Amino acid sequence: MLKDKLQPFINRHEEINNLLMSPDITSDIKRMTDLSKEQSSIQPIVTKAKEYIKLIDDIDENKMMLDDPELGELAKEELKTLETRKPQLEDEIKFLMIPKDPNDDKNIYLELRAGTGGDEAAIFVGDLFRGYLRYAENNGWKVEIMSSSESEAHGYKEIVFLVKGDHVYSKLKFEGGTHRVQRVPATESQGRVHTSAITVAVMPEVDDVEVEINPNDLKIDVMRASGNGGQSVNTTDSAVRITHIPSGIVVTNQDQKSQHKNKDRAMKVLKAKLYEIEMQKKMEAEGATRKEQVGTGDRSGRIRTYNYPQNRISDHRINLTLYRLDYIMNDGLFDEVIDPLIADHQSKLIEANGL
Repeated sequence: MLKDKLQPFINRHEEINNLLMSPDITSDIKRMTDLSKEQSSIQPIVTKAKEYIKLIDDIDENKMMLDDPELGELAKEELKTLETRKPQLEDEIKFLMIPKDPNDDKNIYLELRAGTGGDEAAIFVGDLFRGYLRYAENNGWKVEIMSSSESEAHGYKEIVFLVKGDHVYSKLKFEGGTHRVQRVPATESQGRVHTSAITVAVMPEVDDVEVEINPNDLKIDVMRASGNGGQSVNTTDSAVRITHIPSGIVVTNQDQKSQHKNKDRAMKVLKAKLYEIEMQKKMEAEGATRKEQVGTGDRSGRIRTYNYPQNRISDHRINLTLYRLDYIMNDGLFDEVIDPLIADHQSKLIEANGL
C-alpha cells in the first residue's frame, strides 16, 4: 500500500529535524550540510505524503458517515472530490519517488564527432552543434567550447563543449548515441539523398574527488597548434595532447594560446571521459535493468534520424516521428523530442520500482 511506503520518508524527515538541533551536529559543518541537503531532497515527497495520508483518512471518515441521515449526502459529495484527487496525488507521489540519477544536476561535456559520410558528416556536426547552442540559449544555459577540429567543408570533424546550467544532464543525457542524417549534399548534381552519421557522447562534468588520475598513467605531449590543412596558427608550443596509458584515451586541445589553459581543459575532458567509462562499467555490472532505468549514453546505438527532404526527425527508441525538423534545428526546439523521451524513461522507472 502506497501509504505504508510513504511513512519512512516522514520518519526520516523528523529524524533529520531532531539531528539538526543537536549540538553535536551544529558543530560539524559538513555533517550539518549533508543532512540539510538530504532534508531538502525529501521535502517535496514529505509534503505530498502528509497530504496523501490526510486524504486517505478523510476518505475513510466520509465513508463511515454515508449512512448518517443528516451528514450522508454531504459525505457523498465530499467523497467525490476526494476520490478524484486521490489518483492525481498518487501519480505526483510516484514521480517524486523515482530514484534520482546522481548526475542529473551536473553540467555536461558534449562531444560531437563525424562518422561515416565524410564532409557531409562534418557539416552535420556543425549543424547539430548550432542546434544545441540555440537549445542552451532557450534554457538559459551557458556554453563553452573546450576543443574543436574544423573540417575543410566548414563543419567540424570533432567538437567538445561544456554546457553549464540547471538540470543540464537530466535534459541532455538521452542525446548520447549515433545520429543519422539524410539529405542531398550541395555537391550532388543528381539530387540523390546521401546518408551520413555522427556520434554524440554525453559526459557529466566531474571534480577531482570523483575521478583520481595517477600522474604516472599520463603521457603529455606539447606541439605547435595547427589550423585547417595543417597550417600553423601559433608560433609557440601551446597545443597539448594527453594520453591516458591504461585506457588508451587521447585528448588534444589547442584552442587557447596558453599551454597551461590547454592542458587544464584537456585534463577536464579526460576526467569526464574516464568517468563515463566507469558509469558504463557500473551499468554493465548491475545488468540490463539498470541500463534501462538510467538511459545509457552508448554512442554505438543509432538513436535518431534527421531526414531533410521529408522535414522529418525520428527518434527510434520511442518510435517518435515529427515533421518539424526545420523548426527544431533552427530554433533549438529539442524539447519536442526530449520531453517524450523523459516521460517514457520515467514511466519505465515507475514500473521497474514497483510504484
